[in-house]
Amino acid sequence: MAKPNRYSEQKLWAAWKESEDPEAGNLLVEKYMPLVSFHSQRISASLPKSVNKEDIKSLGLMGLYDALKKFDPARDLKFDTYASFRIRGAILDGLRKEDWLPRGTREKAKKIETKIEELEQKHLRRITAAEVAEQLNMTEEEVHQTMTEHLFANVLSMDEQIHDHEDSEGKRFVLKDEKADLPEDVLVKGELIQELTAEITKLSEKEQLVLSLFYHEELTLTEIGEVLSLSTSRISQIHSKALFKLKNQLVKINNPVHG
Repeated sequence: MAKPNRYSEQKLWAAWKESEDPEAGNLLVEKYMPLVSFHSQRISASLPKSVNKEDIKSLGLMGLYDALKKFDPARDLKFDTYASFRIRGAILDGLRKEDWLPRGTREKAKKIETKIEELEQKHLRRITAAEVAEQLNMTEEEVHQTMTEHLFANVLSMDEQIHDHEDSEGKRFVLKDEKADLPEDVLVKGELIQELTAEITKLSEKEQLVLSLFYHEELTLTEIGEVLSLSTSRISQIHSKALFKLKNQLVKINNPVHG
């Protein structure tokens, strides 16, 4: 079915907002479904293989429908932007409600963190994933993957604690007046951003570039590989290695007693 042009899309929005016309709603979902696929794929890239990718997409679809219900076409805001907030929010909220990180992965991450601390105290320097892997009889890839998943889980957990005063509708994903934020929330987020920024500057130039292209420019790993003339697997390795370093440093920052 052909995508609606600008004029017909305005009519679709009018029909949808006036009476929630099912046909208009279906056509709008069809038009913006690529947003769901895009954000589902990006978030899934940091999740363990045990997480059902179709479940992630279903959460994103719920976010899209929520956006359709609440969007006001009369506002000076692109629906793509508004829907992206809602889609990402629905996926992350869904992940927070489920203990998606397997117990085995949590236990493995704890062993890795303990070994990192032990080796750093012994050698008085930053420890590589290869050294940890050798000590724990793991592959370097396994260490990177475990810490990447654990970092993502911790970010979700921190985010939930910061916003636990908000209701279940996910208000934080609505574009709103920042003056409405609680002062303590602004402080916590500001400190976290400063810590992350400081640690990112310690990464190699290539690691910083990959993170920037992935999280800021929103390119896929495959697209980044094309830009840097590297394979997707190599980009994935650089991405995982960078997250491993960030996770390692943030653990020490948030638990200074163990430093």
